Amino acid sequence: MEMEDQLEMRMSPFQEPSVKKERMEFENTPESGPSTSGFPYKRAHLEYGLSKRVEVALVRLPEYKISALRPPTPSQFYSEDESLSSSDSDYQDRHDDSSDSDISSSKRPKTTNNLEHTPIIDSSVFAYTPHETVKVRPDLPEEEIKVDMVVLARKKNLRWQRGKVVEIVTKEDGRVKYKVIFEEKGKSLVSGHHMAFDTMPRLEQLYVGARVVVKSQDDATLFRAGILAELPCRKNRLRFLVFLDNHKPIYIGLTLFHLVCRPLPDPVDDIQDDAHQRFMQQYLRDWPYPHLTQYKPGQIASVEFNGDHHKCKVEMVDSSLIMVFFEFDKHKEWIHRGSIRLAHMPRFLELRRREADAGEH
Repeated sequence: MEMEDQLEMRMSPFQEPSVKKERMEFENTPESGPSTSGFPYKRAHLEYGLSKRVEVALVRLPEYKISALRPPTPSQFYSEDESLSSSDSDYQDRHDDSSDSDISSSKRPKTTNNLEHTPIIDSSVFAYTPHETVKVRPDLPEEEIKVDMVVLARKKNLRWQRGKVVEIVTKEDGRVKYKVIFEEKGKSLVSGHHMAFDTMPRLEQLYVGARVVVKSQDDATLFRAGILAELPCRKNRLRFLVFLDNHKPIYIGLTLFHLVCRPLPDPVDDIQDDAHQRFMQQYLRDWPYPHLTQYKPGQIASVEFNGDHHKCKVEMVDSSLIMVFFEFDKHKEWIHRGSIRLAHMPRFLELRRREADAGEH
């Protein structure tokens, strides 16, 4: 006995009809007439001693429904071409097939104009494993400070120099001071939080928020104080990010910075610039979800310089930093993608602080 069934299925353009069979042949069935969607119906003949006709109407869904069917993708931090943009990178993973970008470099639409825009602000988790996001000081014994020990000590406001501890002085109120004679002439009586070990730090001592001192790029005898802002991970190609106290960000290797001997309970309290101090407080509060703007090379940004905002062209993107070119005086700088020097960021961060304060109350 011959049986016929008719089945009309409405399907997404991303799906294909499937019927369990040993052999199936599709052919146009003019006797069935055109479908309402504009696509012809198909007939399936199955060799089971039965004849079953399956009528399929393919209906194109609206774009918003198609978008809803796509699987979610992780937020973008930097694209494949951005990750290789810096020539001073310590590490490049040439064999990693994964990408932090939603769009591959070959499919990414090119920027067709240089108009200034308000970039997307991404607050996704920065790293992937717990040891890459640590912001709690490890519970390790303090290293002893001895007479004749070579250290790095603060000589002036933002200038640290190498010297030798010649005396340890205990004040009447119990505070301990260290008398340091500098290699480049002069001496000073400093506190433990204004002195750093001259040795390379150990990895187990490091955490986001650590108070550090970095060798100056311009003068080998000078050092600058700062705060460790990123630990090595795949996203920054195994480098450390440090914010110097003048708000300058810098990617460096382990051998180029030193740990402060006796940091304050809150190392941000040692920053003298109020605006940068507030920025670092917010940054450490948000970590490991820092606020990073999304820029591409060729776009225009408004960046503060000496109290005024200037239009700059983004020339490079390197992990959490962008290199900008100031048209008015032709100089270049590396700027953090969440920096308060970017025109739209101070207001955004202020709103976040207010939200956080309201949540605490």
